[in-house]
Parts: sequence; C-alpha cells; structure tokens
Amino acid sequence: MSELVEIVDSLENKISKLLHKLELLNQANRRLEEEVIALRQDNETTQGSRTEWEEKYKSLKMANSMMGSNTNKTEAKLKINTLIRELDHCIAQLAE
Repeated sequence: MSELVEIVDSLENKISKLLHKLELLNQANRRLEEEVIALRQDNETTQGSRTEWEEKYKSLKMANSMMGSNTNKTEAKLKINTLIRELDHCIAQLAE
C-alpha cells in the first residue's frame, strides 16, 4: 500500500511540474504573440514611410529633370505629354 501512495505522490508531483511548465509556455506564447503584433505594426509604419519617400523621390527626380540637361528635359516632356494624354482620356470619358 505504501508503494501505491508513493506512486500517486510521484504522479501528482510530475503533473504539477507539467502544469507549471504549461503555464510558463502559455505566458511565453502570449509575449511572443504581442511582439509579433508590435512588429507587424512597425512594419506597416515602415512600409508607409518607404512609400512616402519613394513618392518624394519621384517628385524630386521630375523637378530635377525639368531643370537639368536636354536628356532630362526630353524625359520630363514625355512624362508631361503622357499625363496630358491621360487627362484628355479622362475628360473624354466624363463627356460620354
């Protein structure tokens, strides 16, 4: 009978340790999930900032091409002509 009590006590001890480990793992999992959420938000912010800087770069490049050499002026004129054609197309669609 004493052996049976020892076995039950041993099992209770092991179960208690397993439950404790489970709780620690659950806490670690929650922390990691929060970290993932924070990193995703940071990534979205960074992507937005990158997009904004790309737009600024394109605008600056266009402005520099209008003031620069003949090659850049040609590029700027082509871009302006493309924009005018797009506007004309939009106006034609609105007129329909």
